[in-house]
Amino acid sequence: MGRTSTSARLGHAALVLIPALFLGVLFCWPVGALVHRAVEVAGAGDSVPELLRRTRALDLLGVTLAQAGASTVAALLLAAPIVWLAARLPGAGSVVLTVLVTVPFVLPTVVVGVAFRALFSGPLAGLGIGDGWGAVLAAHAFLNVAVVVRVVGATWRSLDTRTAEAARTLGATRWRAWRTVILPRLIPSIAGAAALVFLFCSTSFGVIIILGGGRLRTLETEIYTQAIGYFRIPEAVALSLLQIVVVVAVLVMTRVVGGAAGGTSGEGRRPAPVRGVEWIAVGAATIWAVLALAGPVVVLALRSVRPSAGGSWTLAGYRSLADPVNGVTPLETLRYSLTTAVLAMLIAVVVGLLAAIALHHTHGVAGAIGNLIAMIPLGVSAVTLGFGYLIVLASLPSDVAASPLVIPCVQALIAVPVVIRIIIPALESVPPRLREAAATLGAGPVRVFVTVDLPMIGRSVTAAGGFAFVMALGEFGATSFLARADTTTMPVLIGSALNRPGADALATAMAASMLLVAVTTAAVVAVEVFRPRSGTLI
Repeated sequence: MGRTSTSARLGHAALVLIPALFLGVLFCWPVGALVHRAVEVAGAGDSVPELLRRTRALDLLGVTLAQAGASTVAALLLAAPIVWLAARLPGAGSVVLTVLVTVPFVLPTVVVGVAFRALFSGPLAGLGIGDGWGAVLAAHAFLNVAVVVRVVGATWRSLDTRTAEAARTLGATRWRAWRTVILPRLIPSIAGAAALVFLFCSTSFGVIIILGGGRLRTLETEIYTQAIGYFRIPEAVALSLLQIVVVVAVLVMTRVVGGAAGGTSGEGRRPAPVRGVEWIAVGAATIWAVLALAGPVVVLALRSVRPSAGGSWTLAGYRSLADPVNGVTPLETLRYSLTTAVLAMLIAVVVGLLAAIALHHTHGVAGAIGNLIAMIPLGVSAVTLGFGYLIVLASLPSDVAASPLVIPCVQALIAVPVVIRIIIPALESVPPRLREAAATLGAGPVRVFVTVDLPMIGRSVTAAGGFAFVMALGEFGATSFLARADTTTMPVLIGSALNRPGADALATAMAASMLLVAVTTAAVVAVEVFRPRSGTLI
């Protein structure tokens, strides 16, 4: 008995060790290097408060938080009809809607920026917000609709509707029954979704860089400008430290107000049949969803074959994908992006699976702390992380710094929290009696996992891999710090093309963006095919 207990403890320690080493090397090391550089800066010259004053950091912080708050409100308003639709649609309609809302969330942010630039310089040019905060807020709402729909929609579908039906029987109108019975039970999930959206928008980079026209500044963009544009390392370090404080504070807030935001693991109820005048509301919500979610992508597709308003239709942008840029063609860049995304997916699935198993067997305060730590890379500033990598890699031998595994590992780090959030509910859904029966028959922990757990969570692991792939494919913030001519990813290439003058560069950026849209959509469809019909992926 003692030997079995010792073996179990050693096995649990081994499970924890690999994810802990991965997180320590790829997250704690670069962040620690930033802190160490900040201490050096404070000791050698201007203090951190002085550097923050010089860069007007408090003003940037106010702008960052204000745009994140406004973006959150915009996302909630945009998602409200779609959440209701997700709670009402059954079967195939629900799957199609899920794909429609998920594609924007996993699209590369630089592609979303290109799409909204095309939208507000084309069909909506009359609004005059092509490169202002209005375009940024619209793009943020578009990106984060999936968070609200998946989190709140999953809660709504799991609610027992008999209480609302009883209220209707007692004479309450449909609106009053929803307001007094359903809405109070949705508020925790709404708060959780809002906290997650606020977190993502407060660390937004690609969208603001593309749509800001060089005029819009947040903490995230200013770190990049100071480090890469002006090479003012002390100022960039001070801003990065402030950004880390903000991210940790928002993560704690997310855990406090949205502990249930990770989704549900139980089966949702089957929606009641749509009857009578409800079909009008379903039709209106469907039109709203298609216009809001598919509209920008459709405009991007049109602009990829007609780059300038009033110009001729052409496939020049797609033909240019075979032309070398700095000795590498965009198609070769796409091949490299796909290769690194596959490697990142494999790393994220292995590390995330081990972490999920360890967290599944860890309870109490230790489990809560472990879950919080595991989620930090999901909300950390990609620009801050990329800057930390620059500091770390500069101190390493050139062979290590130039390793082809650097970019896939960085991409995997950002995807690991999502893998964990998908796999833990799947592990919790495995009946304990099946594990106990296998153990009673003499199976060890590894064999129990392989023969009992793995077959039951296989679909979730596959879905997690799909999500890790599309997140790695679209990563822009940290990769933009690390990319070289031979390691440029597709999002970085698109960002570079947009910074070059001329219609040809714009056509190339549009066509490359459509390639990423196609690959991302295919991956999301595959995820929905393999995903279990319960819970959420956020």
